[in-house]
Amino acid sequence: MRRFNIALPAALALTAVLSAVPATAQAHTGHASLGIDNCTATACHFDVPPGTYDVEILLGGDADSSTSLGGETRRALLPETAVPAGERTARGFTVNVRTPEGEPTGAEGTPGLDLVLGGSAPALADIRVTPARHARQIFLIGDSTVCDQPGDPYTGWGQELPQYLRKGVSVANYADSGESTVTYLSDPRLWTTVQPLIRPGDLVLIQLAHNDKTTDEVTYRTNLETLVAGVREQGGKPVLVTPIVRRWFNADGTLNNGTALLVNGLGVDHPAVIRSVAAAQGVPLIDLTARTKELVESLGVEGSKALYLYNEKRDNTHTSVHGAAVYASLVRDELVARHLVPPRTVRAG
Repeated sequence: MRRFNIALPAALALTAVLSAVPATAQAHTGHASLGIDNCTATACHFDVPPGTYDVEILLGGDADSSTSLGGETRRALLPETAVPAGERTARGFTVNVRTPEGEPTGAEGTPGLDLVLGGSAPALADIRVTPARHARQIFLIGDSTVCDQPGDPYTGWGQELPQYLRKGVSVANYADSGESTVTYLSDPRLWTTVQPLIRPGDLVLIQLAHNDKTTDEVTYRTNLETLVAGVREQGGKPVLVTPIVRRWFNADGTLNNGTALLVNGLGVDHPAVIRSVAAAQGVPLIDLTARTKELVESLGVEGSKALYLYNEKRDNTHTSVHGAAVYASLVRDELVARHLVPPRTVRAG
């Protein structure tokens, strides 16, 4: 994005009006302005229907500033960005607006698009929201370790992933707390709702294992194959993701082969089955189990506590905001390494 090294007059922070509004959005908004006049010092609200929207912003002010943006159900949309006094920096992202706003089986949330300004010294000079015409969607199918968690401090890695993506790629997070492969396929609010939304070229990341505690191996494998086939029927590209590890250590500092590495009570090694299905079906694999295992073991018993909610909740399964952001960055790296998204579409950090 462009960086502006001049002090902009206040007149530049003008209202940006939505152009070429689709009929559905036009009826809903009544040609309402979708610019800076929809914002206060701490938040913005845009009266738009469900859909995918490009957001272009100009950060900075008269003093040094440092601004991040979140939105909807606690999604991280833009990492904190510092701008020197008198300068402006342009940034952009693409956001998915849906109902329900967060988890598919959760509360509907507020209509429209809600953004929240954060950072140590937030300063928003201008903003413009327009319907995304050519955005590529990354759908997420998963459980509570992935979903848009409504309550702090719980945070899924899918909630943090959007901040690592530039304008043109958005995250549609349809992960839901408590779901297994069995329940995700059987609940009409989940797979039968998501599948028709998938368009040719969309990525669909599938991480389901934590709640398949009583699922036998044949059923688990079949369910994964059903999801893969359903994505392909829509022209989408399925990506199988092995689950994040649980923080359960052996005495020697390695992770427990059962609880931590997702082997259920029936002896089903979920990551191993996922790897096997990926190989047999020719599906790209993100081995998040291997990546998170390596990281957690390298940090050790004490250092790894900050990734999870151990200190707050004695929870060794669900991640903190920090842990979710770290794990989302691993997913971002894998998306690039496996040529699933071009490097130019992701942010460093």
